[in-house]
Amino acid sequence: MSAAGSLLVAAPLVAVLSLAVALRPARPDTVAPLRLAVVRAAVVTGAFAVLTVELLGALRLLTLPAFAVAWLIFVAATVTAAGWRRRRTAAPTGSGAARSLAAVRARLADRWRTAWRGERLLAGTVGGLVLVELLIALLAEPNNFDSQTYHLPKVEHWVAQGSLEFWPTAIHRQVTIPPGAEYLLLHLRLFTGGDALHNLVQWAAGVGCLLAVARIAAQLGGGRRAQLLTAFVLGTTPMVALQATSTQTDLVCAAWVACVATLALDGLRRRAGVGTLLLLGAATGLTAVTKTSGLIGVGPLLLLWGIGQLRLAYLGGIVRGADRDRRAGARVDGPARPALVGAGRVGLPTGGADEVAPIGSDDVARPGAGGGAPEPPGSRAGGVARTVAGSVLVVLVALLVVGPFLARVQAEFGHPLGPPRLRESIPMERHDPPSVLVNALRIGHTALDTPVAPVRAGTAEAIMAGARAIGVDPQDRAITFGRETFPVPSWYPDEDRVAFPLAGALALVGAALALARPARVSPTAAGALRGYAIVVVTAVALHTAMIKWQPWGNRLLLYALVLAAPLAGLWLDSLFRRRLASESESASGSSSAPGRRRSVAVGLAVAMLAGSALAGVLALSYGFPRRLVGAGSVFTTSEWDTRFLRRPQWADEFRAAADAVRASGARRVGLVQQNDNWEYPWWLLLRDADGRPPELVALQSVLPDRPPADPASTDAIVCTGTRKVCADLVPAGWTLTWRGYVGYALPPT
Repeated sequence: MSAAGSLLVAAPLVAVLSLAVALRPARPDTVAPLRLAVVRAAVVTGAFAVLTVELLGALRLLTLPAFAVAWLIFVAATVTAAGWRRRRTAAPTGSGAARSLAAVRARLADRWRTAWRGERLLAGTVGGLVLVELLIALLAEPNNFDSQTYHLPKVEHWVAQGSLEFWPTAIHRQVTIPPGAEYLLLHLRLFTGGDALHNLVQWAAGVGCLLAVARIAAQLGGGRRAQLLTAFVLGTTPMVALQATSTQTDLVCAAWVACVATLALDGLRRRAGVGTLLLLGAATGLTAVTKTSGLIGVGPLLLLWGIGQLRLAYLGGIVRGADRDRRAGARVDGPARPALVGAGRVGLPTGGADEVAPIGSDDVARPGAGGGAPEPPGSRAGGVARTVAGSVLVVLVALLVVGPFLARVQAEFGHPLGPPRLRESIPMERHDPPSVLVNALRIGHTALDTPVAPVRAGTAEAIMAGARAIGVDPQDRAITFGRETFPVPSWYPDEDRVAFPLAGALALVGAALALARPARVSPTAAGALRGYAIVVVTAVALHTAMIKWQPWGNRLLLYALVLAAPLAGLWLDSLFRRRLASESESASGSSSAPGRRRSVAVGLAVAMLAGSALAGVLALSYGFPRRLVGAGSVFTTSEWDTRFLRRPQWADEFRAAADAVRASGARRVGLVQQNDNWEYPWWLLLRDADGRPPELVALQSVLPDRPPADPASTDAIVCTGTRKVCADLVPAGWTLTWRGYVGYALPPT
């Protein structure tokens, strides 16, 4: 990496930090203002990165100089905005950067000093896992299977042609799957000239998810302990830990969905301004352009936000009664404890970090109630019109972000969702209640899979027997992806399919209690908690009704797990809170049977949390295909072998074929491959010594209007998959050499 590239790599970080300063909320009653500032900064930076790719791609300027200019302008603007914000909010005596940094350090030290031992353990575990994930992300080369097939090849095609124009290819996913995460990778590819930092995109998304879900827990009435429990449950989930070191796209999608969630929850307690509407639209568009399935979670969230905005318009949005909330929280939680950094003013009780009334409380003045004048009918109508206009603005901004990609797909295939094979392979083709029920049970079985073989086999057999009893084939292609067969073990720590039984079980219990008894879980935000739980349950129900079962379906559910994590954290916090209350009763001699039952529940919860920590540690230590110890360790495995840990037998075959093609002096190389073959190794092996990408052209194409290249126009041909398909395309007189999975053909000398 050049010195200029190193400086450009720092540009996104500088932009996010500057925007966090510039966009920090000014209202003193904002929940977790620092985390909200980071969410805002991430959304703005992500939208800039995506729109920059779209604009420069349309101009055929996907080059390092063009991106360097764009980022320098953006960073200069963000730094200027941060400086203006600091000058505007500076105290009369002045508050330089050193003083602000010292204040942050002092605040962090105070939070750590006042934290309980369990809270320190939770925070330390999550922080340690994040640091280990960063280490693995930096040491390991990209080796995700889908990345070898289409995630990373599409980035290389953009760099080679300098535009986003579609190209002939046998792998339709290179052009039909939303490319939002790959847009972010493109920036790093141009800055560094390679893929050394590609894993950092998902790692940063994982950190963003942790910050967002912790803030969501605070918005739903959770104090420091609840927020730490939420981050702990999510951070120790093996799927999150493994994906945070990869070039998959599910964690990026989940991060944008979490941003929508925390911004939408703010709309339950105050009217949204133009800035919030723009952020909501941008986060929605980023979700859509990254992974379409994420919209299943975004839709209910935006509906909840709209209902909250209409309610505020009807009630006039007059908020009062924060002192009563604090008194109520103190009665439930006991002595007040300082909140988590950014959760609000120091001194809020553990169970109630919110300083404004949530939806469902009595702290919004109703028309004619004491403390607030009745709202004129015209004012209510204006509020409703404002909400409708705001909703339209959110949709328009989202379309601005995702619209260019959808327009290209529409122009190419006549449908914004791509060709029929894509629209029919993943979405459900049957929606009758029995089929949806069977699909939901199979998805749930795969998501909650455990290493206990009798349990796994017994529940799977029960699901299949029940499906046949209600007239549904459990392997029906209309509700099953491709040619896959249910069940498939998913308990082992593989980034593409690992189950989350512990986090899933905690989330299920938390969702049930949030729906049935929200006041016990969050006394100060019962209405908001129930509304949010309805959103999460609705998203999961829609997912099972819209997405076919597949062995890799747990990846697609990651956004739902992220949304559900606060429900688990809040429930666990309420359980521990009541346990402390029971201990106080026992000390006063008033022990009871419910208290003893509660002790058993607390013991089970602690055991599950310990199991979660162990699962997270084992996933990073022995997970696949990147691990710390054992065969395939990032410390002992070579770069090339790391890339082929999924298929080690292919490593020598690719290298031998590439060596022969380079030795022939070929410049224009034809590609023969099937839909799930690896293309990315050719981009690495056939690259020029100075880093210039090779000229690779497809000899097959699934795009009707983009014919493949003529084999006779190439200097050499490389093939993967089936020898017969390759042989049919090799011109007469050429020599075809085949080695297992890989082959190559050269013209006569």
